[in-house]
Amino acid sequence: MATPQSSTPSPRQAAARKAAETRAKDAIALLKADHRKVEGLFAKYEEAKANDARKQQIFQQIAMELRIHMQLEEEIFYPQSREFVEEEDTVNEAEVEHAAAKDLMAQLEGMSPSDEMYDAKVTVLQEQIEHHVEEEEEEYFPEVKKNGMDTRAVGEEIMARKQELVGRMDGAGRRLQ
Repeated sequence: MATPQSSTPSPRQAAARKAAETRAKDAIALLKADHRKVEGLFAKYEEAKANDARKQQIFQQIAMELRIHMQLEEEIFYPQSREFVEEEDTVNEAEVEHAAAKDLMAQLEGMSPSDEMYDAKVTVLQEQIEHHVEEEEEEYFPEVKKNGMDTRAVGEEIMARKQELVGRMDGAGRRLQ
């Protein structure tokens, strides 16, 4: 016979939940979670190569996730992190990489998955994003953390702004009026 579960969490469950909430509010943890999500979408795109409708649907998800992520970094993380990096070029290069990705996404949005260059452009976008993510996660994020950036406070700002942005995007990741 099963016994009813208590509504009060055990000390271990409470500690695990608190740790998860702390990680969720950390800017770097939030940004890395976005990175993992986009990596998963690129993997799904690879699996859908024979299905143009599915490829377009997945690309639209990729574009929406990237737009929101890039806006969060450009509005919140990058400006607040400038004082915690030793070389200003670290942030400047990240912004240039975003501009290149946005350009490629705009090109893709004007194309059909059946176009000869569509898959090649998605592959190049994926490679650009992978390079960008690697630099952020191996160099940029550790540097700002080491130099004392309050990633929890920045994370709270990112979470609030992300909720706002997600509510204002259509399914293709475009801003609604």
